Amino acid sequence: MDQVDKQNSQSGKTAFITGASRGIGRALAERLAQDGFDIALFARSEDLLSKLESDLSKFNVQARAFPVDVSDAPRFVAALKSAREKLGPASILVNNAGVYYTQSVEGHSVDLFKEVLETNLTAALNACQFVVSGMKERGWGRIVNISSISGKVAEAYGAAYSASKFGMIGLTQSLALEVAEHGITVNAVCPGWVATEMARAQLRDETWCALNQLEVSQSEEIARLSVPQKRLIQPEEVAHLVSFLCGENARGITGQSINICGGLSLS
Repeated sequence: MDQVDKQNSQSGKTAFITGASRGIGRALAERLAQDGFDIALFARSEDLLSKLESDLSKFNVQARAFPVDVSDAPRFVAALKSAREKLGPASILVNNAGVYYTQSVEGHSVDLFKEVLETNLTAALNACQFVVSGMKERGWGRIVNISSISGKVAEAYGAAYSASKFGMIGLTQSLALEVAEHGITVNAVCPGWVATEMARAQLRDETWCALNQLEVSQSEEIARLSVPQKRLIQPEEVAHLVSFLCGENARGITGQSINICGGLSLS
């Protein structure tokens, strides 16, 4: 199917993407806009969202920015309502917003633990609750939750992050069973090391490196070499996988957690 056909086939369909301002989220917005979906962009950075909104105009779709902290449930739901009013109901939801903090379980801040869960997991629940009834009414929908391979095998000194990503896979499986007969698929995508600002910030964090007995100057190279393919995954690769899961050829795939990690999960 060529680009024009794709755009025609998706006419009137809207994708909601959280954490859309950079990294995987930005790549997701560009990929789904290229597929012909109108895009509702949710993230904290108004400046980055405004630039992305402008950049997406080249795909001849509507894109609207909704700056919001998804961990603030009332404001996030209000932003979701605004997006529905301006772009129509969501045919696709991608829960990508996420934060990471390095702390040992022994001394973990409860407030930080709650912040990670609220951003990474509770916000995903709120978004799913908001869109799923409309998807059921229309008999079609795609929900993709961006989890992590750290949601399958826990990460030392990242307990809150791992807990949230494990929880996201559980949410994915439960919801997939609940909506399977309504033409809705729900899947989780589990990246390994991805070449994003968030991942590089973790690898360069002095506390994280010290706890993992790594030199800051060597940590990114060590991470790269830990991947069997000897490279970090590019955000665009994650976006292409999500694009496939949102298409008709993936209608039989639901409740799955799919790794995209260059073989890291095997090592």
